[in-house]
Amino acid sequence: MKIAIFVMMFFFIGAFFIISNNNLHLGDSEQRGQFFEDYFNWFAKVFGNVKTATGYVVDMNWLP
Repeated sequence: MKIAIFVMMFFFIGAFFIISNNNLHLGDSEQRGQFFEDYFNWFAKVFGNVKTATGYVVDMNWLP
């Protein structure tokens, strides 16, 4: 349960950073579209980085 809350908080904080760094007003439909585009691009990068890190961990020699 704690991991799920941590993941949700991570994605909410990421959304707030995207909104504040790009000075977006979500009441405007054009800027809302820009937010979703930026957010899903960021989400794809996070997913790709997790996938790469997991691959490195799996490929490591863990035995002495």
